[in-house]
Amino acid sequence: MPQPLPLFVATRQASWDELDSLVLSAKGRVGRLDPERVKQLGRGYRQATADLAQARRRWPLDPVTVRLEQLVRTARPLVYGTVVSRQSLAEFATTGYWRRVRERPAFLLVAALVLFGPALAIGGWARAEPVTAARVAQVSPLTAAVADGQGRNPDTQKETDPSINTGFSAEIFTNNAKVALMSYAFGLTGGVLTIASLAFNGLLLGLVAGLSVNAGNGTQLVRLIAPHGFLELSLITASGAAGLRTGWALLRPGHRTRVEALSVEGRAGVEIALGSAALLVPCGLVEGFITPRGLSISSALAVGITLGAAYWIAVFIRGRQL
Repeated sequence: MPQPLPLFVATRQASWDELDSLVLSAKGRVGRLDPERVKQLGRGYRQATADLAQARRRWPLDPVTVRLEQLVRTARPLVYGTVVSRQSLAEFATTGYWRRVRERPAFLLVAALVLFGPALAIGGWARAEPVTAARVAQVSPLTAAVADGQGRNPDTQKETDPSINTGFSAEIFTNNAKVALMSYAFGLTGGVLTIASLAFNGLLLGLVAGLSVNAGNGTQLVRLIAPHGFLELSLITASGAAGLRTGWALLRPGHRTRVEALSVEGRAGVEIALGSAALLVPCGLVEGFITPRGLSISSALAVGITLGAAYWIAVFIRGRQL
């Protein structure tokens, strides 16, 4: 026989009052509660959600149901949204960032495929159809010089003036940081513009590589790009993964509301994007101070592979969950 409303309220009232008291004591931060009361909060929340489900089914218009909805709505952020330990900048730099990058490997894989897939495809096409590719390259100032055979020569266009190199390095960092942050921010479009941004950068990379190799300038291109490129492309991939992660939270929040999903995944995405932008500083320094000195191909590859490998080793080792 179904339990009447007065008996239902009488048997549950004490647990509701306890949950209400815990929420008030927390004052918006679960860290204000001791471990035992945190456990009580979790138990009380689970019981209240079960009671709310029953109340909605049997007494959808009763004030009791309204009160339960308000109680559950107030307690939910404490249980799911704010159980996040605050970390210092040092902890973020040595551990937090790397864990964020590693904790969603599927998004890293998708971002890498979106970036490098078009690069390989357009690179092969540019080698096979150099005349058409050169015409296509004219549409962007980023590739027009390569199409005209005016690519930078690392032997004849060296630059060792510190003032010039400093300005060049700052300009490069600013541009790369903007690309990384935009890749994340575009996740708010459901990841559509993140994918478009990654694919566009991949197409530019492939077009430049294909035209350079076809013109016999492949070695020069490697000498110019390799020192900073491995790390830079890794960081752009990580930022793209952050955008895709945010976009997926909007499209498929799972058991959470979209606001909750965006709060959790968006925070993680911001941390990845900001950390990646900060790590683009070494890329700018290398491109501004080391690349202009005309490195040999072996030295260029050594610098680039060392930086890229150091990044992924840190992701693998420092990113492990304890």
